[in-house]
Amino acid sequence: MDSTIIYGKNAVIEALEKGEREFNKILISNSVHSDTKIEHIKELARRQGIVYQFVSKEKMNTLEPDGKHQGVIAQIAPIKYVELEDFIEKHKGELSSVVVLDGVEDSHNVGAIMRSCVCAGIKGIIIPSRRGVLVNSTVEKTSAGAVNHIDIIKTNSLVNAIQKLKENDYWVIASDHHAEHNHFDIDYTDMNFVIIMGAEHAGISKSLLKLADFRVKIPMLTNFNSLNVSNATAIILFEYVSQFCKKNKKENKNG
Repeated sequence: MDSTIIYGKNAVIEALEKGEREFNKILISNSVHSDTKIEHIKELARRQGIVYQFVSKEKMNTLEPDGKHQGVIAQIAPIKYVELEDFIEKHKGELSSVVVLDGVEDSHNVGAIMRSCVCAGIKGIIIPSRRGVLVNSTVEKTSAGAVNHIDIIKTNSLVNAIQKLKENDYWVIASDHHAEHNHFDIDYTDMNFVIIMGAEHAGISKSLLKLADFRVKIPMLTNFNSLNVSNATAIILFEYVSQFCKKNKKENKNG
């Protein structure tokens, strides 16, 4: 099978527990001290009939030169991307949410954003086939396995993807530090929404800004450089979470 690698204890455990990725084998460093997570990985592998073997630290560092593997590397089938049409059909009849990444090129940022999306209950994330980061081993590690818990859509055209979502009753919100409105001025709880996040330096492309129904900014008390894109995404997403929790609490109290 075509394979990629994922590394780090949490990322490997999440992929094993989710059970939707085909494993070739798991490599464990013979110099790493065993702990509950290592033992859990071995037990999950035994249950699923997945081969694991002990290899030298040098072999591990050859596969992951940055040494951030925590003593565990798995050879695994690549992530399965979801078709946009299938995503839309899957979530018809319910409120849905999507994050679009326009030109985000740092794998650590993409992984962190996916982690925040899953924690915030976002249904899907859209990434471009070019001019951006696809799911790689660094994204998987940084996401702590979140890539296995959200629909990831790859598209050749972000413009076409957003237009398709608009045609299916999604409202488009662009994060733009030049915007007049703050991110908490929007009521996220009663609509399908798309949040577009741009790269730190370039921001969101003009073609996507034109499609936005709302442009919002995160207010700051100083003129310091703008927030890292993964931090900015988390701030906006958890404004939605805050609104959602407050609305549910009010409805439960009234009910």
